[in-house]
Amino acid sequence: MRVVSNKNVFSSLAAWRRRAASRALHRGTRWVSRAGAVTAERPGPYRFRAIGTGTRLAFPQGTVFGDPWIALGEHCIIAQDVTLTAGMMPDLDLGPDPILTLGNGVVLGRGSHVIADVPLTIGDDCFFGPGVYLTTTNHSYDDPEVPVGKQWPRSAPVSIGPGSWIGTGAVILPGARLGRNAVVAAGAVVRGEVPDHAVVAGAPARVVRRWEAGTGWQPPLRTPAPVPVPEGVTPEQLVALSALEPASAPEDGDAPDGRPGPTG
Repeated sequence: MRVVSNKNVFSSLAAWRRRAASRALHRGTRWVSRAGAVTAERPGPYRFRAIGTGTRLAFPQGTVFGDPWIALGEHCIIAQDVTLTAGMMPDLDLGPDPILTLGNGVVLGRGSHVIADVPLTIGDDCFFGPGVYLTTTNHSYDDPEVPVGKQWPRSAPVSIGPGSWIGTGAVILPGARLGRNAVVAAGAVVRGEVPDHAVVAGAPARVVRRWEAGTGWQPPLRTPAPVPVPEGVTPEQLVALSALEPASAPEDGDAPDGRPGPTG
């Protein structure tokens, strides 16, 4: 006859309770995330100038103020803890026009900050990695006798061209104007003009590669362009195909797509 000890019974019961509590906690967390997200249908406490169809601000949101002067396009993804502000402080009257404008299909990575007190415009289909900082305002230090934080700041409009990619931790300073399909490497600090189809890196950022009509990318890309998966290919077929074609390793310092260095 087998005897089951009380210790085993209590241990099994405690484990079951922990699993049940864990499942309940995760279900509750998912519910809160869904309920706390901001969309056009459920704007929560915000009164954005516009919020397009399919746009979603994940919960929890970062600091958001000046929302009547913030216009969000369609199908944007705003990750958790993203700060969106219009004006230097809440409850200001900023006039009749929007100050912060996001185009359609913009993705802002977790923990990013977009701070505008003069016009800041992000074009369609721009993607931002986590922790990106964009601002139209910067501290000034003209007077050596006054603490920098107490001096009146300088402001200048910022524009990001459509299709651009901004890497993790990049900083976009007042007056920056990025062209179409620009690439900003992770950690770069950008000011001034960035031409269309250019890759910039460093602090301060400089152009390290750009596309030129007739000659293509200069310097040339050192890895082949990725080939899109054809329609109708099954996962099993894709695995078999990848086994037949071993990928060439990128050179030191290159991103997988041939850009110089990772962009986050």
